[in-house]
Amino acid sequence: MPKSPLPFFWYELMTTDLDAAEAFYTAVVGWTAQPFDMAPGMPPYIVMNVGERGVSGLMTLPEDAAKMGMPPAWLGYIHTKDVDAATKSLKDAGGAVHRAPDDIPRVGRFAVVADPQGATFMLLQPNGPDQPPVPASTPGHIGWHELYASDWKAAFDFYSGQFGWTKGDSMDMGPMGTYQTFGAGPESGGGMMNKPQQIPVPVWQFYFNVPAIDAAAKRVTDNGGKILMGPMEVPGGSWIVQCQDPQGAHFALMAPVR
Repeated sequence: MPKSPLPFFWYELMTTDLDAAEAFYTAVVGWTAQPFDMAPGMPPYIVMNVGERGVSGLMTLPEDAAKMGMPPAWLGYIHTKDVDAATKSLKDAGGAVHRAPDDIPRVGRFAVVADPQGATFMLLQPNGPDQPPVPASTPGHIGWHELYASDWKAAFDFYSGQFGWTKGDSMDMGPMGTYQTFGAGPESGGGMMNKPQQIPVPVWQFYFNVPAIDAAAKRVTDNGGKILMGPMEVPGGSWIVQCQDPQGAHFALMAPVR
């Protein structure tokens, strides 16, 4: 187990319309867009900033992924000090490796992986110093990480063993089962539960902080997105709404209690 928890620290949208996605998330979340000048021959990449700090990136869904049936989706990167060792450890623990460790010029070394139940995420060994964590409720940053699993207990054991995550409170949600919260380091946490029937495969969902939930939900629909659930109040003093962008990628928004 890692000596200290390894959190999600970067988030990436793979989309079928890069310009439209940039306009949508700029309007909905309040991010500012900045093209990232990667190495020659690399596909266009848009960094989404809060102030001077990048929090996520947008790119066109790779052709090979689209041919395999991958829809537009948000994926998260988990920090690692040694991506090759982390990838091997994950595979030995029953996870899958979709893309072996490789280098991203000027960024770091990464791998595309999945947990043993099939939820996809990335590993990244970044170049340069780490950025200090910001409060989890900071507007425009990612305030919550949610896993819909086939078996949340087995999923927690996997992420705890690989990344040092710690168990928090659990909530009985009646017919929907147990919702187990976790900590993944300073200012990083989330929850996991067994997925409802309407979610076909295990998947991660990320919550973007906004100042007010009703206004943010209206921005979603005004800009061509859909509301899938909510707004609703959740334990802990927040309102959430689960959404779909115009290209079909799922995401969620979180705001303080009104």
